[in-house]
Amino acid sequence: MRGILRFSSRTIFLQIAAAIVFGLVASYAVISVPDSPKFESEEGILDLTQVHVSENPLNLKGEWAFYWQELLSPEDIQNRLARDGNNDRWINIPSSWLGYRLEGQQLNGTGFATFRVIIKLSEQDRNERLALRLPTIFHAYKLWVNGELLAEVGTVSRDKGSVTPHLATKLVFFQPENDRVELVMQVANFHHKRGGITKYIEFGGSDVLTVRTNLRIAAEMFTTAGLLVIGVYHLLLFGLRRKDRAPLYFGLFTVLSGIRSLLVGELLLTQLWPAFPWGLQFKIEYLILCSIGYIMTMYFDSIFPNYVSRWFHLGTRIVTGAFCIVVVMTPALLYTKMLLMIGVMVFLHMIYLMVGLVKAAMRRMEGALIFLLVSVVGLVTVVNDFLYYNEWSRIGNTSPLGLLVFTIAQMILLSSRFTKAASNEERITRELQDANNKLTEMNINLEQIVQERTHALSVAHDDLRTSYDRLLHSEQGRKKLLAYITHDLRMPLSSMLGYVEAVQDGVKPERNEQYLKYIQDNTIRINRMIEELSFLSHLETGQVSFQMEPVHVTHFLRGFFEQYELVVYDAGLDFMLDIGDAEDQQPNLPVVEMDAQRFDQALFNLVSNAMKFTSSGGLVRIGLAVEELNHTRYAIISVQDSGIGVPPDQLEKIFDRNYRYDRPGVENSVEGSGLGLAICREIIQAHGGTVRAESDGKTGLIIYISLPCIRGESR
Repeated sequence: MRGILRFSSRTIFLQIAAAIVFGLVASYAVISVPDSPKFESEEGILDLTQVHVSENPLNLKGEWAFYWQELLSPEDIQNRLARDGNNDRWINIPSSWLGYRLEGQQLNGTGFATFRVIIKLSEQDRNERLALRLPTIFHAYKLWVNGELLAEVGTVSRDKGSVTPHLATKLVFFQPENDRVELVMQVANFHHKRGGITKYIEFGGSDVLTVRTNLRIAAEMFTTAGLLVIGVYHLLLFGLRRKDRAPLYFGLFTVLSGIRSLLVGELLLTQLWPAFPWGLQFKIEYLILCSIGYIMTMYFDSIFPNYVSRWFHLGTRIVTGAFCIVVVMTPALLYTKMLLMIGVMVFLHMIYLMVGLVKAAMRRMEGALIFLLVSVVGLVTVVNDFLYYNEWSRIGNTSPLGLLVFTIAQMILLSSRFTKAASNEERITRELQDANNKLTEMNINLEQIVQERTHALSVAHDDLRTSYDRLLHSEQGRKKLLAYITHDLRMPLSSMLGYVEAVQDGVKPERNEQYLKYIQDNTIRINRMIEELSFLSHLETGQVSFQMEPVHVTHFLRGFFEQYELVVYDAGLDFMLDIGDAEDQQPNLPVVEMDAQRFDQALFNLVSNAMKFTSSGGLVRIGLAVEELNHTRYAIISVQDSGIGVPPDQLEKIFDRNYRYDRPGVENSVEGSGLGLAICREIIQAHGGTVRAESDGKTGLIIYISLPCIRGESR
């Protein structure tokens, strides 16, 4: 036994280790990109005479001329070089000027400067149309290419009040005049902790860079759309079933990740809405970063309960709330300095959750290994993004793709949970159906049961009560069905039991045949009542399927009238169909969506009810009218009898289950379960209609059915 346990533990550890290793490999595949040829500028000159950049674009890096606290145009720089010679300072690009040592002091992140680099082109590139892909540069800039101003984002100025910050990615095109390209860029930043050219500028052929940029945009749009669609779907899923909170937290996590992907990379939000305030954009991004760890904790706790301690719940709530308050209340220049702390907070969240995932995997919790695998992928991509935005990594904006991988895996996990829940419900339904079939079989054989001894009947009744108690804890439809059966069968069963005892005791032997005939008739009545109760229960719980299709009401009523005309006449009643001039208005015939078979059943219940309570020689009338209310046409079908009606104070009760009104002058032998009108109301409501009754208690009863009309063809 110990050997088996050791083998099992070893297997689990191997699975966990394999998941972590596979996650690291997968994350490396997500964030790795092929390296471009390493060409770097030296002292402001980039020699590209040995590379064909129009076909093989590369990232500009190396030393650029750096003019701190100066906003110089290309003419100003040329004049200075002619006057003073080349005594420029150099700064490595891409990087921030934050921490750059100038005259023995380190610069802070705010200020303004001018950058300049000379690019020497190969003979092949001199006649090619070239392009520059400009990333987001904090926080406003101007770009000259060979003395021509080609790009301007925001407003560049020497003082904070005149600077207009803005974030955008740009693609600029130019035609080189010779074998030299001069790039001059003015950058001003007073709103972010890091100023300068902190990301790669891509240089290459216009066609190649255009295709690359479009592919990046398409990839980010796909990722963003996928995250948003998946997130909204799970939020709607939670709205329909609020007992399980896992879809809520997963939906929030996915929607927020999708919104963040709009704010990074190619800045899709800025491209779609150029005037979107940059300050609000930054606050949204940082609020998402601050809250994502807490949301992930709640999601993990809903999937694997009791794996997150109370102190961690409380601590993460306090820390997340504090960070969010700081982001909301302070300017970007302050809260952007907390990026590293926010990254550490998110990292600690994920590490804590991964420890819990390892514990869950060791206990063979379903989905724990998959969760652990994709968490490693997501962790590596998110950490890489934090390193990138702190200028410690050159592979940027990988978290949306990593989060998409994580999201798809979680969606599969949640789908598996829902599938198993649905399978369990189907299994329970089958068990309930078997119990119901047994109950039906018992009722079909009721004639034989009532002929047995009183003790056997009591045992059967006890079994029925026991079955009722068991089914009481099942779905709502079965509750109603058993409640109906125990309520409606008790009286006829008791009555039949009395007749059985009379036959057994020989009270009146000459009436034994009459007693048995009564027992037989009531058995048939009970079977019919059970069928109606079962059908009504299924209607009330939405288990009856309706085959809806467009139907002309006039054609339907004409067919219904012809089908049951002789039935009503044989009962000694007149039968009338009054559809007015509706059939003469062919283009405007009322058309409704209905299940013709189910609606035929409901309408016949109303006609049958009218026949029961109308004396011989009376009239049953079916009418049709069309009304319009709030720009919607309604077909109004009426069923009228010439009986003595129902008192007005009881009209609202006639559609309730088992309601029966003993009308004066009508024989008590009128049979009925009292379910017909209740079934009729459920069928009509399933068609989106309403039913009501009118009567003054003296001149008969009119029942109105109102159905919304549609436009279009019908059968």
